[in-house]
Amino acid sequence: MKKLLKEFKDFAMKGNVLDLAVAVVLGAAFNKVVTAVVEIFLNPIIESLPKIEEGGSAWTAPLISFAAVVVEFLLTALVLFLIVKAANKAKNLKKKEEAPAEPTTKVCPFCQSEISIKATRCPHCTSELKD
Repeated sequence: MKKLLKEFKDFAMKGNVLDLAVAVVLGAAFNKVVTAVVEIFLNPIIESLPKIEEGGSAWTAPLISFAAVVVEFLLTALVLFLIVKAANKAKNLKKKEEAPAEPTTKVCPFCQSEISIKATRCPHCTSELKD
């Protein structure tokens, strides 16, 4: 049982799972914001448009609801696209900044021991090193 719990903990603490959990929570919160924008600002505008001739009121309400859902989807998709694009750009900038570190050791050509790169004489075999 301990092994199973340890495996689950290792799985749950991996970066991808934590990232996914954060994304779900942020997505839900963002969805509420977009829904509020559509209901508060866009629905009144659509409802204030001239009504369809007689008999049009039967399908006007579903049409308004559908338009609100489509607008909500498009706004959500656009913002998430921009967030992912910014995250990818930040990730690429981080990769460019990481330059390979300069070597700090070298191998003695005589005894094959690892020594400091600044050494002029091998501390193991006392051979004089030429640069």
